[in-house]
Amino acid sequence: MSEEDESMGEQSDNESGLDFILSLDDVPSKIPPHLELFKTRVLCNSDAPIHTDTIHYAGAYAVLGVDNSQQFDSFRKNFKVEVKRLTDSDMEFDMIGIDPAIANAFRRILISEVPTMAIERVYIANNTSVVQDEVLSHRLGLIPIRVDPRLFEYPDNAGDDNNERNTIVFGLHVRCQVGQPRITVKSEKLKWLPNGSELPCEDVKPNTSSKPKTFTSFTCSQNSLPGFPSNSIDLTDSDIILAKLGPGQEIELEAHAVKGIGRTHAKWSPVATAWYRMLPEVVLLEDIVDEQAEELVNKCQPNVFDIEDIGKGKRRATVARPRNCTLCRECIRGGKEWEDRISIRRVKHHFIFCIESTGALPPEVLFTEAVKILEDKCERVITEFS
Repeated sequence: MSEEDESMGEQSDNESGLDFILSLDDVPSKIPPHLELFKTRVLCNSDAPIHTDTIHYAGAYAVLGVDNSQQFDSFRKNFKVEVKRLTDSDMEFDMIGIDPAIANAFRRILISEVPTMAIERVYIANNTSVVQDEVLSHRLGLIPIRVDPRLFEYPDNAGDDNNERNTIVFGLHVRCQVGQPRITVKSEKLKWLPNGSELPCEDVKPNTSSKPKTFTSFTCSQNSLPGFPSNSIDLTDSDIILAKLGPGQEIELEAHAVKGIGRTHAKWSPVATAWYRMLPEVVLLEDIVDEQAEELVNKCQPNVFDIEDIGKGKRRATVARPRNCTLCRECIRGGKEWEDRISIRRVKHHFIFCIESTGALPPEVLFTEAVKILEDKCERVITEFS
């Protein structure tokens, strides 16, 4: 018999032997249920949660013959995004099948790396109000601007040239007449100047026929630029209080907005907040009936539980709204008997993600831009290693 035939015979014997071993009842071919629970769930006990870490090591279950390595095909098959709520200002969706590190990466990108437009420079011609120039400028910088930042360039790309492609100019001129009651200056008084700055940046000499130099160098109106629809630049809220003026007081200024990211300053952050939490899972380990069911429903403030009629005058507690669970753990704080009746868990790879936009961009657009930024980061890493 040749060496090749012998090797093939040994291989077939090994395979048949492995199949025989795996077919035995007492040889595990997958993770036991209690280890699967620890791997996929955070158990929230009355004192503290346990099994909070995620297991990434490929050989964590090698002794059981289970491969714990990360497989791209498996990730692509299991990953899902389900939108639960979408409005003009906020969005709630489920991200299923991802690691906490990826969910946190999206959160950090949304807060600090998705660009917006915000007021960066304020040129004050006159301010006789009680609000100092620095405080007024700071308040102006925090006003969200409703405009697509993808239409603009970063100011660093143009040097000192403040043009129509990297600067948005707003003007404010308000005066409280003598003898009139005090007035409140709100953000609605800020007017967009599509033709650029109107304040001269140097002393204007008398009898000068030439047009004075301003703080911008627009070559055309922003209304005429491609991609700019009419009235495309506005403030997200026109009711923000900037200052209060008494009789004879006046504010005249120009505010210039540029493109930036929240990592530089919070005023460029496009979200009021972006956060996530693991999907709650509430399991009743035994039937809770009658008076105990009433007690359970009454002490759960998030209204997770409900009561159903099971006939013969009996009523039983059910888990009706598990997503409402806030991990207050009041339901298991009635003693050891309640801990044995209810199990509160968190699904490790299922995240409820919420985005609250400041109004600069819709929340679904913010998430799409965050995905693009994360994709670009991954491509740069792959390029560096290739």
